[in-house]
Amino acid sequence: MTIEILVWPYVYGSPSGSGKLRCVTDDFKVFENLAFEPSGEGEHAFLQIEKTGQNTEYVARQLARVAGVRQRDIGYAGLKDRHAVTTQWFSVWLPGKSDPDWSVLEQDGINVLQTTRHARKLKRGALSGNRFEITIRDWQGDNDQLIAQLTAINVNGIANYYGEQRFGFNGKNVANALSMFQGQKVRREQRSLYLSAARSYLFNQILAKRVSAGTWNKAIAGDTLLFDGSRSCFQSQQPDDDIIRRINTKTIHPSGVLWGKGELDIALDALCIEQEVINANAELAQGLIASGVELSRRALRVNAENLIWDFINPTTLFLSFTLPAGSYVTALVREIIAVDF
Repeated sequence: MTIEILVWPYVYGSPSGSGKLRCVTDDFKVFENLAFEPSGEGEHAFLQIEKTGQNTEYVARQLARVAGVRQRDIGYAGLKDRHAVTTQWFSVWLPGKSDPDWSVLEQDGINVLQTTRHARKLKRGALSGNRFEITIRDWQGDNDQLIAQLTAINVNGIANYYGEQRFGFNGKNVANALSMFQGQKVRREQRSLYLSAARSYLFNQILAKRVSAGTWNKAIAGDTLLFDGSRSCFQSQQPDDDIIRRINTKTIHPSGVLWGKGELDIALDALCIEQEVINANAELAQGLIASGVELSRRALRVNAENLIWDFINPTTLFLSFTLPAGSYVTALVREIIAVDF
């Protein structure tokens, strides 16, 4: 089986121009939004840290060193890019202990913004979303088309594609997943990476079909619909006026399968689309089932909240927006700008 990572269909036409991202570290900023408010009390110290040019695991190691705890006593909600300015939360389990002097963490690239306490460790995925501030330099293109595309995104949201980084260079993570399913031995951390890549690849193909058909943001017969910002869902045999209204107000979204073992909770037209993709990629699909991955669903569309844009000068574009946890900034930027991430 040949793995080909396609240029997934665009929702808003082709990109309206080109530009450069990450010319300097400050051009890409990410701010985590926790899904809860730390209580202020408990055995876990919570630290909000701004890091520049450092990866998440490096900061976690430094926290463990300063606190004199094991690496597994450190929690964080998600991995954040090294080549960016990122503000994220970490937890440190300190049962019966007071906080150490966190100021010794202060070094090039690490800045402790605030500390508090909470009763539980910070778990992976415990975010409501991430706010992005990105600067595109050397912009060249059609300004009118760009503004029209951004306006449409503000109204309609974006197709919730997984970013190319999920699949590895030239799709190698998906190809490695296939080799793993054929019996190749891999390390535990590689296994998780390859399983995620395989599921994401199948999802993107399903979403691509819905984008091409113009139904990525519309309910079709047999869809399972997800509530905005939630994993809760319900099935719709035929979209009625109420479903259409709620889709149009972006309070619910059509979904696509994240393949694994379990029964598909869709029917009719939606089932035909998903089954076509699964049948065409049977070896990947069967490998995921054999690996014990549980079937779940992901929204085909997400809202880009608080989207603003501004030309700092004729060739420098600033964008700010918030995406739900698990969604990719590349899914938005690819719609408007041809840029190398």
